[in-house]
Amino acid sequence: MYSHIDSNRRRSWILIAVVVGVLAAVGYVYGYLTDTGYAGLVFALILSVGMTTVSWFAGDKIVLHNTGAQEITSREQAPQLWNTVENLAITAGIPKPRIYIVDDPSPNAFATGRDPQHASIAVTSGLLRLMNQTELEGVLAHELSHDKNLDSRVMMLAAVLVGSIVLLGDLFFRGALFGLGRSSSRSRDNNPLGAIGMVVGIIFLILSPLIGQLIQLAISRRREYLADASGALLTRYPEGLAEALEKIRDAGQPMQHVSAATAHLWIANPRGSIGQRVQGLFSTHPPIDDRIKQLRLMEDAK
Repeated sequence: MYSHIDSNRRRSWILIAVVVGVLAAVGYVYGYLTDTGYAGLVFALILSVGMTTVSWFAGDKIVLHNTGAQEITSREQAPQLWNTVENLAITAGIPKPRIYIVDDPSPNAFATGRDPQHASIAVTSGLLRLMNQTELEGVLAHELSHDKNLDSRVMMLAAVLVGSIVLLGDLFFRGALFGLGRSSSRSRDNNPLGAIGMVVGIIFLILSPLIGQLIQLAISRRREYLADASGALLTRYPEGLAEALEKIRDAGQPMQHVSAATAHLWIANPRGSIGQRVQGLFSTHPPIDDRIKQLRLMEDAK
């Protein structure tokens, strides 16, 4: 467990470095295509530093705002949810995270924050209606484990930084098309290598949003298996989370507002049963049936 936490610390810095590198490449290609020199590179580097700073200190607030989450500030607003989170946090030996509810009938939940001292947990109204106490404990223990294992930091950084790649790639692609129309210093007729460079550059700008998504998906899906196992150890009842995942799977209900940048944060694919069937390279989650199977194996091994 401690090795995973150390790995996530390293992964956070690697993720930042990779994203800054991709953004710098996008800026350089834009400058090449539009004859603006290093202006695009400088702008991309300024944006990357700014987005990294914002994502580190305010990424959780951006994610929570993006999902429409509303904070629960007193026990009286949601006593069962408040008490369950508080008790699990005490058991896990971490501060009680801030608690949020997302008004959505689809059963789901996520955790965010750069460390346990700045952590938040959000659950949907649909999850609260559907789960009994042991199932709710299983889901919340899973999310607390993300906070304790520093998974939330990596996922939060991915959500914000990947969004910056998509935004910058789109802006620079549009600007490059406009710049090509008035560029005269690199003629395709007089400079074949320049023409090839233009084609490669345009392809890169088109693909930069896809590169961003692949970076996001490259964050190991094993974090979900580990959070399942850590949550089950926290409650000492793997069957509770297994039954919760079964209910989420059988509900098969997509969330009303789904953002590609934050889809990987949720305990289950927010696109519902359709998204759960789309596995492989572009899946944000491991197969939910496999997760249930692993939890049942833990239960049998007790």
